[in-house]
Amino acid sequence: MSHRGEIASESAGPSIVAGEILVEIMATEPGLGFLEPLALMGPYPSGAPAIFIDQVARLGGGAGIIGCVGGDDFGTINLERLRRDGVDVSAVSVSDRYPTGSAFVRYRPDGGRDFVYNIAESAAGQIRLTPEARQLADKAGHLHVMGSTLSIPGLKEIVAHAVKAVRARGGSTSFDPNVRKELIDGADGAQFSALVDDADLLLPSGDELLATAGVDDETQAVAALMARGVGEIVLKRGAAGSTRFAADGSRMDCAGFLVEEVDPTGAGDCFGATYLTCRRRGMEPAKALFYANAAGARNVTRRGPMEGLAGFDVLDDFIAGTARAR
Repeated sequence: MSHRGEIASESAGPSIVAGEILVEIMATEPGLGFLEPLALMGPYPSGAPAIFIDQVARLGGGAGIIGCVGGDDFGTINLERLRRDGVDVSAVSVSDRYPTGSAFVRYRPDGGRDFVYNIAESAAGQIRLTPEARQLADKAGHLHVMGSTLSIPGLKEIVAHAVKAVRARGGSTSFDPNVRKELIDGADGAQFSALVDDADLLLPSGDELLATAGVDDETQAVAALMARGVGEIVLKRGAAGSTRFAADGSRMDCAGFLVEEVDPTGAGDCFGATYLTCRRRGMEPAKALFYANAAGARNVTRRGPMEGLAGFDVLDDFIAGTARAR
């Protein structure tokens, strides 16, 4: 059994997520938005929670997801991918009314991205605390929540039940803010703050650390979040690697890998899933950071947010053949 602030071992039960399951369709050439006919690639299985939990399963961790897809081809390719990789999809509903959620993506010439989403009015926005969702949450050992999912109406009830169930089993929680500051201050601000306060592991990217703490200095942000009870913070720095901040005040930096970026979507989710799973398997933080950096870096070398997900054998080969930043 874990104590508050610690990450529960695999013996406590599987890691679970709740939220959007999507397909991603991307433009083949860079440009400014979708204001003209253009060539597209896809559909690729996607959705931050789906990417995260699929990587957990690829690494051999217990994994389950609460979500909803349409009874269409887009829903089918997602469910087939998740099942194939070992994710428990018993709590994924199939809607005969709403289509599977979608995200159209186009890269700008400067490297930025434009998105056209359909989440709220798709099956992805219809998740509920079904009997199957309760059953999955009641046997979970860890709950991971994505900030991108907070706008979905049914999430609040699911998370409230899952947090209580996981804590009752001596489990743990993690939270990836994954939202802009203006969303933190919006209608989901109270829930956002509660998830931060409850987190045994916080997984922000870049400036999300500052936005989450509400300050403009990294050191002050870490101190403020630790004072709120966060167990540990792992900051994703993209190509520069990552940093772990522990409650005892220690800091651990891990260099990134030198790769050619093809598609960054999903890299942060892949990183977080890898770090969490390594820690739940009893791996020391330094080694978990190392594997997480490798997983995130490898994922950006493949087109499609879930196409670069990998188990330990593939990651070991990647590590052996890839140079690191200094």
